[in-house]
Amino acid sequence: MKIVFAGTPDFAAAALDAIVSAAPSAGWSVPLVLTQPDRPAKRGVKLQASPVKQRALAHGLEVDTPSSLRKGDAARMAQARLESVAPDVLVVAAYGLILPPEVLAIPRGVRAGWLPKLSALNIHASLLPRWRGAAPIARAIEAGDAETGITIMQMDAGLDTGPMLAAEKVAITSDDTADALTSKLAQIGARLIVEALFNIDRLAATPQPEGATYATKLNKSEAWLDWSSSAAQLARKVRAFNPFPIASSLLNGTTVRLWRALASGDRVADEAEIGVVKSADASGLRVACGAGELLITELQRAGGKRVTTRDFLSGFAVQVGDRFVSPHAVATE
Repeated sequence: MKIVFAGTPDFAAAALDAIVSAAPSAGWSVPLVLTQPDRPAKRGVKLQASPVKQRALAHGLEVDTPSSLRKGDAARMAQARLESVAPDVLVVAAYGLILPPEVLAIPRGVRAGWLPKLSALNIHASLLPRWRGAAPIARAIEAGDAETGITIMQMDAGLDTGPMLAAEKVAITSDDTADALTSKLAQIGARLIVEALFNIDRLAATPQPEGATYATKLNKSEAWLDWSSSAAQLARKVRAFNPFPIASSLLNGTTVRLWRALASGDRVADEAEIGVVKSADASGLRVACGAGELLITELQRAGGKRVTTRDFLSGFAVQVGDRFVSPHAVATE
């Protein structure tokens, strides 16, 4: 079986590694890997290859990095290269580019009699149909879901709408950040896709039930916390936005990023209390929210390093009565 793999971040790289490891004993080959073009690194303008490209090159695999698969010369060249490889199946994981029907139709298919043909499999980081779309892990944490998981689905022209082939649940713990949960799900996804490919002749396709929800792409503007929200909601946002876009607020005119925080209580605060620092010591910054209090235990000032509250307070003066605010609140005062 010839497998073309398409993916970009670390989540996808784990699946590529698993497929490559299983390939010799399974009689598979990976003649081509698709991933997004190199992007500027976090600091400076030097271009950096995606995690999938780095792993593919380490495995000695051919890599293509088209900017689009839908239109233009880049798309036509990428489609021609994909056709020349003549894959049996396309495996997709967090690729980040839209795959049009003409691309999904290129693989020959890996099981006779399937209509539409079983030719493109997606590793999706949610229990479909909940959280279709770009940011399923972060949105599940933000919403307070008790569990999430991995769904292996057959791709079609819709946005994560295809029939389900396999799934596995995982609990979302109270200290799971999006970063930590992504790592857990990456390993599950890697194992499930290998199992699915091994057992391709025994898979059954199950249509997705009603009740879809959509995980919209994370935006930097979401990082600013609204302190009139409950502490529980804000704590979930802190976890959901780690490692991107990082929950943020203004404190004494300085942008502060919140990396870890715990919610406690549910007392509804007076408007004058919202965002006010109630205590500031080595155990954390305790801040009044619309309901309850948020204990911030790890944070970062603009231009500084991510540190514990103890270290933060040694270099940044915070007094009881100081107030966290969003830039939106400042603009309207």
